[in-house]
Amino acid sequence: MSNFIVSARKYRPESFDAVVGQKHITQTLVNEIKNDRLAQAFLFCGPRGVGKTTCARILAKEINKGTVPEDYDFSYNIFELDAASHNSVDDIRSLNEQVRIPPQTGEYKVYIIDEVHMLSQSAFNAFLKTLEEPPSYAIFILATTERHKILPTILSRCQIFNFERIQVGEIVKHLSGIAKQEGIVAEEEALHLIALKADGALRDALSIFDQMASFGEAGKIGYKEVIQNLNILDYEYYFRITDTFVDAELSKALLIYDEIQSKGFDGQLFINGLANHFRDLLMARTAETRTLLDKSAEMSGRYERQAQLVSTSFLINAINILGECDTHYKASRNQRLHVELCLIKLASLQHAIDVVKKKSLN
Repeated sequence: MSNFIVSARKYRPESFDAVVGQKHITQTLVNEIKNDRLAQAFLFCGPRGVGKTTCARILAKEINKGTVPEDYDFSYNIFELDAASHNSVDDIRSLNEQVRIPPQTGEYKVYIIDEVHMLSQSAFNAFLKTLEEPPSYAIFILATTERHKILPTILSRCQIFNFERIQVGEIVKHLSGIAKQEGIVAEEEALHLIALKADGALRDALSIFDQMASFGEAGKIGYKEVIQNLNILDYEYYFRITDTFVDAELSKALLIYDEIQSKGFDGQLFINGLANHFRDLLMARTAETRTLLDKSAEMSGRYERQAQLVSTSFLINAINILGECDTHYKASRNQRLHVELCLIKLASLQHAIDVVKKKSLN
């Protein structure tokens, strides 16, 4: 077997310039190093897979650059502790003992504590004194996905950086670059679906990308293959069923839903997807909100065209009806009928709006 390296590791950034979607953080850290204004404790918090640990490692290396030989092994100055598995008082006491020893080379010793919220209450208390009055050569970088679980006394001693979910467009751009480097022909809409499925986590997107690269024809990632492999309901269904509502063709709407059911998709998944489709149509109606679509250029065009066929009042009322359907879905004894009744309301909605308008004019 070849020594395959997953993309999340192979393309892990080695410098702040390569970090995706966290410019507000990386620029601040670069300026702090440049101006020699480093805090002695940092807290990186945010969702999984957005670059917290990666930025911690880059920062740890950058801090000592210029104070050590060019080919220096930074591992002698960087210590990582996984608080998920080392969360006892004894682990922190051992860390505190290490902190007392100054670096043999370079100016700083950097301690990265991942998943710091997993430390026990007593471990936090044991760590507090060291964090409060650390030696001048010690810098702590704490990373967590659950900031609310960290003691306020710890938070008050850290410079806090909030990592954001990475935007769909930035993930698509990054995946496109990797596809070119790997010699993979990837459809833009396929990469867009992968980015949406990742929900703002670049690491998840890279894992899905590797999975899709191994599925179907070698060297290609296609939209249909992604739909099939990830069990995603195709956008086409939402466009088709919206057209039936515009034309008040109830029978066609019910037949499309029957087709969706026959493919094994959950009714609640369909309801939520349709609500998101109407939300996107609402955004597509005005130039100011089109930037909120998070779609490819081709798909945005389709949304803009269909948005002109429905009124704003239709979309708002439709989203309310779908929200009501979603709320009561689990409690319904006949879930299919529950969704079908929702579709009946949507198919007659535009007519009902027109009747109300005529009455108001009279």
